[in-house]
Amino acid sequence: MKKLNGVAASRGICIGPAFQFLRIELNTEKKDIIDTDAELIRLNDALNSAKNQIEAIYQKALVEAGEADAEIFQAHKMILDDPEFITAIRTRIENEKINSEFAVSETAKSFAATMAAIEDEYFAARATDIMDVANRVLRALMKIAESPTEGLHEPSIIVADDLTPSDTVLLDKSLVLGFCIAQGSATSHTAILARGLGLPAIAGVGDEIIKVLSGTKLIVDGTKGEVVIDPDTQTEQIYRQRLETSRNVQTEALKFAHDVAQTKDGVEFEIVANIGNVEDAKFAVENGAEGVGLLRTEFLYLERNSLPTEEEQYQAYKAILDVFGDRPVVLRTLDVGGDKEIPYLNLPKEMNPFLGERAIRLCLNRPDIFKPQLRAALRAGVGHNLKIMFPMVATLSDVRVAKAVVEECKAELTAESIAFARNAEIGIMVEIPSAAVVADQLAKEVDFFSIGTNDLSQYTMAADRTNPKVAELSDAFQPAVLRLIKMVIDAAHQEKKWVGMCGELAGEPLAAPILIGLGLDEFSMSPPFIPLVKQIIRNLDSQDMIALAQGALALESPKEIQQFVKKEIPFIGEIIS
Repeated sequence: MKKLNGVAASRGICIGPAFQFLRIELNTEKKDIIDTDAELIRLNDALNSAKNQIEAIYQKALVEAGEADAEIFQAHKMILDDPEFITAIRTRIENEKINSEFAVSETAKSFAATMAAIEDEYFAARATDIMDVANRVLRALMKIAESPTEGLHEPSIIVADDLTPSDTVLLDKSLVLGFCIAQGSATSHTAILARGLGLPAIAGVGDEIIKVLSGTKLIVDGTKGEVVIDPDTQTEQIYRQRLETSRNVQTEALKFAHDVAQTKDGVEFEIVANIGNVEDAKFAVENGAEGVGLLRTEFLYLERNSLPTEEEQYQAYKAILDVFGDRPVVLRTLDVGGDKEIPYLNLPKEMNPFLGERAIRLCLNRPDIFKPQLRAALRAGVGHNLKIMFPMVATLSDVRVAKAVVEECKAELTAESIAFARNAEIGIMVEIPSAAVVADQLAKEVDFFSIGTNDLSQYTMAADRTNPKVAELSDAFQPAVLRLIKMVIDAAHQEKKWVGMCGELAGEPLAAPILIGLGLDEFSMSPPFIPLVKQIIRNLDSQDMIALAQGALALESPKEIQQFVKKEIPFIGEIIS
């Protein structure tokens, strides 16, 4: 028996045989050719074949994973339509008189290396996309059929160096118990897919996992980021008990998912969802969401060739708002730039994109992006409970200028006799320490706060949450982060404003007692977590949680704080142990 550690990418436990995901080696040996015209025809046929395959995968992904996750394959088609990339391949064939296989392979490696050299996770993912597309073209050139899961005949844990978007979509999900990936992070394609399917996943385990043979029994703990190889009987029994307990708890919680989250002493909390599209919205309602605490609008902008029009955005937002009727929907304005590249915006490369021109900073500099989105949101909000939220706010000026743009949009819509949501609340995400420190000033300018603990943690601790070497530092249970959360809640309540949380901490069972004690008003999380968090809240007393939160804030480390909560509230410890 052996244990390996990685990054916890998707919660849960799975036990089963490993399935080594092995790709067919593509031989791209350099060969001299005489007839370049014939070779270019070969290349063109392969490119068309690859496009047709990607379109088929895109349609499959739409059905299985939803529009947002399927959009990555639109990006793959864009790579094949990229004149710079395709011209580079054709030029090598013509000038060097070489075979298409070698030209495609070498050109893709060059483009991917350029992306990878930027040393940013987003661009690293784009490098993976380029190689994924190139390999598809190579298979078409070599007449090699794509069968990435040949031999997968029983429910198994997928073990791989890494998985491309195409790989994950083509998997038979009914035979996948979970994922154990040598590379990647909690924001990789595999991690996103796993969370969407509700399957456990670990990323960044390291190369040693690749040595594990197919059929070897594994235990994957996606909550703790651990994988056990060839477990002994006692260890397996312990994990199976945990797995059964977890399933029973989730099943019981689902029975009451649509009941309110009210503590034993009668204090009610709003439990809402983080979503990114209409499919997410419907799933959230099924899981008992009382609204939306975070509507990510990036899905309309990424992986396309041009900005979405105001009308496109209006229709998309309205479809989501219609799902929730009069329940609250917090729409976050565009949160891209820097680490999330939109090629058609031609944004300059930045040395440190996490601290660069992104989110509200980009929008305030680009009214051609910001105003159509605001107008679309205001229009879609008619007859609904729309709230608009600005991300990456750092200063009071950010808020005032953004609010002024909202007023400009309202004036334009009024002049055009177009109906819009006149009383939509305006709020901000608190994810930068400066915003937390001046929360008393910001609270006078907005209607609500929503705390983004993912970024707040990494900015507070100066630790990249996607880097396994420092991931432990960027834990939202850090005393410094919890104290900032208390500061924000106290400042908002002083001005009689409500505070939500849309970071991962909101859906963390051990955090619920502390957040109740700190006075959080709204919890927003991934839909599958809603039933359990509601169930936990119903078994707590709010006054007792105030004392518990004070005790937690006096402790010195995340581990101490989590152990403290488990000790004070044993039933939560039993649920997640």
